[in-house]
Amino acid sequence: MTFLGLLLLSVSAFEVHKFYMAIFQVNYVPEKKMVQITSRIFVDDLNLAIEKKFGKKVFLGSEKESSEDQQMLKKYFTDNLTITINGELQPVIFLSKELDGDILVCYSRIVSVAKLQSAEITNTLLTHWNSEQQNILHFNAFGKKETFLFTPSHKTEMLKF
Repeated sequence: MTFLGLLLLSVSAFEVHKFYMAIFQVNYVPEKKMVQITSRIFVDDLNLAIEKKFGKKVFLGSEKESSEDQQMLKKYFTDNLTITINGELQPVIFLSKELDGDILVCYSRIVSVAKLQSAEITNTLLTHWNSEQQNILHFNAFGKKETFLFTPSHKTEMLKF
């Protein structure tokens, strides 16, 4: 009985801490002349970030989601994920999204990338309101994988091929 009491006391002493992370997979597909981007973001964090950015409550991933919510999501991505290829800022085209549990999976792409010599990525998604947010980005090109960590104090990475 004493062991059980100590076990409960030690478990209750640990505070539950929320995990603030998003994962981005970026693939250069030369035969399609495109960069494909898949983002996996906790939907509650994304809703809060968009609300803080635009001052309006959004309901992404719920039955209350509106077309205005979807437009704000697209604008939020455009404003907070920028990719410059070979020295030219490229439009990131938001394609679609789907809910996977409590994760919103978003699909985007950059078209007309015939040649990839360099890529500069700036990722400030969710970092403007949460100092604990971390965005992990995996970039695959030419059979190589590079992984980067974006935080509120580290927003940009440069790759050269």
